[in-house]
Amino acid sequence: MKVVIVDTGVANISSVKFAFERLSISPLVSSNAELIQQADRVVIPGVGSAPHAMKMLRQKGLVSVLKVLKQPVLGICLGMQLLYETLEEGGLHVEGLGVLKGKVTLLNTETSPSPHMGWNKLSFNKSDGLLNGIREGSYVYFVHSFAAAISNYTLAKTSYGTDFSSIVKKNNIYGCQFHPERSSKVGATILENFMKIKK
Repeated sequence: MKVVIVDTGVANISSVKFAFERLSISPLVSSNAELIQQADRVVIPGVGSAPHAMKMLRQKGLVSVLKVLKQPVLGICLGMQLLYETLEEGGLHVEGLGVLKGKVTLLNTETSPSPHMGWNKLSFNKSDGLLNGIREGSYVYFVHSFAAAISNYTLAKTSYGTDFSSIVKKNNIYGCQFHPERSSKVGATILENFMKIKK
């Protein structure tokens, strides 16, 4: 099974690649549109700013490609946020991929420090194959300042000042606001489940 990690031009690609290799999967890191379209699984990673990430995707000619993928797709952290229509960051309204309706905004942490960094719990909204073997209240690792609100896409939510979507799904499209590649056994199980999802 061919897994392609999209070379978005932002950080975190190597750690995602190593996470799959720990599962005896050898992913390809690429920004080649044809290779991405032909992949069995596509992963959109990301750490950094939304404006820069979308600029890089446009320069690589990948926006139109990523919008219409039919195979299972997993967005991780910033990669999940890019799936939405709009990302509000630094006073800018950045146009995302628009695969998911809605916007990503600054996380209201109330009295808690920002960014939201460290281990936090998953609270399930819906059942799904991506969550097989994962227990309610399992801890995963977050590093982010922006988040998507709870919606019909939300499979799991997390609370940090306010509730936000920590796992989302629409048809073949999945997103994890946390880093499965840094989330120990729980994260590895989620990546394994992603590989088992049927087209």
